[in-house]
Amino acid sequence: MLTSFDDFSFLKILSFLKAHESEFLSGQDMSDILKISRVAVWKDIKKIRSLGYKIESKQNMGYRLVDSTKLLLPWEVRQNLNTEFLGKRVYYFDSIDTTQSFAMKIGSNNNENGTVIISKKQTKGRGRMKRKWKSPSGGIWMSIIIHPKFDVSYATLVPIATSLALCIAIEKILKIKSRLKWPNDITLKGKKVAGVLVDTSITSNEIENMILGVGINFKIKPHELAGTIKKTPNFYGVATLVKKNEEPLPLVQQFLYELENVLQLISSKRIKKIKNEWTKRSSTINKNVSIITDQGNVNGRATGIDNDGALIISKGKKTERVLVGDVRHDQ
Repeated sequence: MLTSFDDFSFLKILSFLKAHESEFLSGQDMSDILKISRVAVWKDIKKIRSLGYKIESKQNMGYRLVDSTKLLLPWEVRQNLNTEFLGKRVYYFDSIDTTQSFAMKIGSNNNENGTVIISKKQTKGRGRMKRKWKSPSGGIWMSIIIHPKFDVSYATLVPIATSLALCIAIEKILKIKSRLKWPNDITLKGKKVAGVLVDTSITSNEIENMILGVGINFKIKPHELAGTIKKTPNFYGVATLVKKNEEPLPLVQQFLYELENVLQLISSKRIKKIKNEWTKRSSTINKNVSIITDQGNVNGRATGIDNDGALIISKGKKTERVLVGDVRHDQ
């Protein structure tokens, strides 16, 4: 595990290389300036390389940083992050059962408000309704801890708001127009490219904390992923967000910025703005839908979402609200 708040020795070397990325730095110079041994310099260089940074070395010249890592390492996520509280603390794992379970263990700690947990892959990833979700390398698998002050009645709107924030970030960074499928899927050409899972802890009718789980098929092989989950209920296909060499870091940073914005809208009770922006991007609204709920199927035309994120279904002259369920409709 790596964090944004531990003082790793190699970060001093990395900062030094970043500050002089166009020139070679000798091991002796770094040893003298940082007051560490040449062996320590060599070990730190080896560690930095193991994290995916490309460092060129030349005899009698030293070391030069050629390219940054593609991993979502804590100090990279934090650098130039334009948020007030989201992402100020970051945990990174090479592999974990789920980021969600780790976040739930630490979620009640006061200093973890806004904390982000990221893993390169998950071994027991899950989606809504405890469904298994494959989380291989190449995806973005993360959980965000928040301690919101807004009323508990808005808790069910948070998945809607989170998926909206991600959709906006995808538009701005990747110039891709994805769509929002109720309640919290992001789709590309009718196939799932990302999803949101929210676990809420409520005490005395107040929100103690919320864990926002986000899974993004950033650069994955759809056919491999589909082969393992196609028997999942309501499976409608998976897609990869990018196919070329786009970096995941700008998307993650923009998403955290957009998420902070929509959470502020909820806190200030500007719910109409969220509803309007979500509806503009929705593939569900104005579609004939069939929704599987615990109480049975609900069929009708989706006409909008309510202030709590419930889907409003028109059935002739009657309307019905559905807060939880699996929706099916033409994409």
